Amino acid sequence: MFGDMFARGAVAGETGEQAWLRAMLDAESALVHALVRVGLAATEDAEAVEAARRDGRVDAEAAARRAADSANPVVPLVRELTRAVEGAAARHVHQGATSQDVMDTAAVLVARRAGGAVLAEADRAACALAGLAEEHRRTVMPGRTLLQQALPTTFGLAAAGWLHAVTGAADALRTELDRAPAQFGGAAGTLASLGDRGPAVAAAFADRLGLARPALPWHTDRGPLTAVASAAARTAAACGKVAGDLVLLAQTEVGEVAEAAGPGVGGSSAMPHKRNPVAAVSARACAEQVPGLAATLLTAQIHQPHQRAAGAWQAEWQAFDRLLCATGSAAAWTADALERLEVDPERMRANLEMTGGLAMAERVSSDLAPELGRLDAHDLVQEACREAAESGADLAEVLGRRLAGRRTPERIRELLDPAAYLGAADAFIDAALDAYRTRPEGPG
Repeated sequence: MFGDMFARGAVAGETGEQAWLRAMLDAESALVHALVRVGLAATEDAEAVEAARRDGRVDAEAAARRAADSANPVVPLVRELTRAVEGAAARHVHQGATSQDVMDTAAVLVARRAGGAVLAEADRAACALAGLAEEHRRTVMPGRTLLQQALPTTFGLAAAGWLHAVTGAADALRTELDRAPAQFGGAAGTLASLGDRGPAVAAAFADRLGLARPALPWHTDRGPLTAVASAAARTAAACGKVAGDLVLLAQTEVGEVAEAAGPGVGGSSAMPHKRNPVAAVSARACAEQVPGLAATLLTAQIHQPHQRAAGAWQAEWQAFDRLLCATGSAAAWTADALERLEVDPERMRANLEMTGGLAMAERVSSDLAPELGRLDAHDLVQEACREAAESGADLAEVLGRRLAGRRTPERIRELLDPAAYLGAADAFIDAALDAYRTRPEGPG
């Protein structure tokens, strides 16, 4: 019932129990290949392990049923894999490793694979935002602070701001995914059972999986995972910001954007007239889950006691998986919302003009400041704004009376034109688009 909403897009297939099982088996297989590389096992041993996987001889369901007996799923999985491997090769299954080596490496593999899906969705959202920024660089709209109209801006600049946040977050996530290392330290982080060839096995293990080589085991240093989690949380936040703004802009009283309607999409169970921004709402719902999941990981990173944790490590798994899935889903929904977004420039301009020119008060006072002094100019315009608000008159009419002999009606209308008071909006849009067009491409 909840899957389509909270497991949106390709990330759904790269998270969950099956994804973790696949990653754990990938780690076990890579370990035997690493042993072959340093001369501790033969090529046929690695082939026997691959055959057991390929032929479906590993009873993963039996392993899952017994996971609670050892407080982690690796112990029963190793037993099942060892049972499934034929001949002498079985003695090389899990050789030199501990359960945490396999589970932590699986976590990095899941993060890399799910992260690729997150980045693909974030790139889709970014592509849509870049198009909106360019298309609407001249579309004037109210800039809002504290939910009140402030100064004019453009929808293109709003989209450029969203674009820069999404791409910056995605780039940070890509960096953390690229440098997340494999885990290999053995029972107490010394690799004692492998003698002086332990570091070589660790390096070969990482290389086989395409992961960064660990400088040393990080059993109780959870930085590699919390760095990924934090970057993912930043990505979810960037998407959630876009979605939240779209929801507000789609309000009936605002009506500046809308999601394209379709059969059965965006409707209400009780109110036929409603056109709900369902993709933006769903993106926000997914993004809202991520901070709590990240907090779980940040709390659990204080691993104690001593060389291996008791409880804190186990607390990470489900939270990390759900965080990755929620982040990817937030990005996918955000991209959906943007790709079907309808922008109403006329409504934006009309909303800006609702205040009768009050949003341009700053420009008028700035124009008068050299002549009257900053404070006197501010006070004059503030009184004019108060009169306009209380009487319902346009600010141009009130200023025409108060500035008679100082400014012509034509000059006052020019000062109150929002399209002429956009500052560096164009330059900022160009900066965001340039950064987007020159950024690294591809998943982590």
